[in-house]
Amino acid sequence: MTTIYFIRHAQADNSIRDGRVRPLTEKGLRDRQLVTKFLRDKRIDAVLTSPFRRSIETIAPFAQQNGFEIALVEDFRERESDTNWDRSTYYTFMERQWADFNYTLSDGECLAEVQARNIAALQQVLARHKDKNIVIGTHGTALSTIINFYDNTYGFQGFLAMLQILPWVVKMDFDGQTCTSIETIDLFNN
Repeated sequence: MTTIYFIRHAQADNSIRDGRVRPLTEKGLRDRQLVTKFLRDKRIDAVLTSPFRRSIETIAPFAQQNGFEIALVEDFRERESDTNWDRSTYYTFMERQWADFNYTLSDGECLAEVQARNIAALQQVLARHKDKNIVIGTHGTALSTIINFYDNTYGFQGFLAMLQILPWVVKMDFDGQTCTSIETIDLFNN
């Protein structure tokens, strides 16, 4: 059995538009300690993350305290936003994307692309780390499409429900490449 702990990053400073360098807020920096505390007894074997700063910052204290080198996996990055995207229409845009996984405005990624990229990366991790306990730092949209791949009842409403949960943990167990369980973990009430 392989166990993956997906860690959606803590609160990020959304005033920074460039997603690759967007740091955590002061609250996010404090809340990442919840991640460290949660993971401390999970017998983790490897720590991987999206290359985006907010994901790295969220899992860095755990990795440092436990002597892990963080492996950056480009394909666990968040959805590439359309350059024509307007933040004021975010919910309408995301609802449309969840209704049609191939929908995008212009040059951004559709959810089908995000899902395919993340699942391919996950399948490589499962093959490389069979029967291990792994941490993967990730993002809301990326993680939501992973959950949807294994549980097609998870859709826009599930995505909306997790938007304000920062950081957020989803534990997934795998027998080979087959997902056998999905558990969401509320770090604030754990």
